[in-house]
Amino acid sequence: MKLIRTMAALVGAASILSACGGGTNDVGKELGLTNPVIHFVHAIPSGPTVDFLVNGAALQTKIDYKGVTNFANINTGQTSVAYAATGTTTALASGSFSDVAKGHEYTVIAVPGLPTPDIGLIDDPFDKGLLSNSARVRGFNASVNAQNLDLYLVAPGTDITTVSPTMAGLSFKNAVPASGQDSIYLNGGTYVLIATTAGSKTKIYQSGSFTLGNNADWLITSVPTAGALSQAIPNQLHMLVAQGGNTSTPAIELNDSLTGL
Repeated sequence: MKLIRTMAALVGAASILSACGGGTNDVGKELGLTNPVIHFVHAIPSGPTVDFLVNGAALQTKIDYKGVTNFANINTGQTSVAYAATGTTTALASGSFSDVAKGHEYTVIAVPGLPTPDIGLIDDPFDKGLLSNSARVRGFNASVNAQNLDLYLVAPGTDITTVSPTMAGLSFKNAVPASGQDSIYLNGGTYVLIATTAGSKTKIYQSGSFTLGNNADWLITSVPTAGALSQAIPNQLHMLVAQGGNTSTPAIELNDSLTGL
């Protein structure tokens, strides 16, 4: 009987969510029923093509700089992650999630390090309301050539001196909201993305306008504009969007309209 009631609740929630523009996959995540999923972001300008390893085996392969993979299912429990030069299993950097849980989204990011490559890890509990069709957004700083960043995701023409940052104080190799916290929620619409040094209102980056769709699931990662040499030029940034879900364009690169680069 309990199983029947649970299934009835799921069917009802899925029907309501579909009518509101959401999807049944969101229902399963919100209720903690779907398998945990994971994806990988390559954010090392001078890094080699890599394979993404989960528990010692290649889950996704041949990932280049600014490459983003689609989500893939993984098992629950303690999970080791790493990345290695393609065709090898010798980790360039590694880490672990202590207790991978159903309904969560996990991100592994290859980031520059001194003197060796490093790794960034994000556990997103996906605490989206069942009836919500809001977009989910999180920021990550992978720019070795920038200080701590404030990010403004605002309507075109917004005077940022009159508003607070959407995501404040992103330090190198860290996320806002932090790992373990839910993403922030925004209405779908037309936006620009602006970056400043933390605490400043002076723009160091501004994207062109773009559409953030309802139910979008974005990780916005700051990266140097181009290859290894751009790491030496302060504040020359692009924003790399890692889109959640299974999409033909898991990576979207937002160029800098201030410099034209």
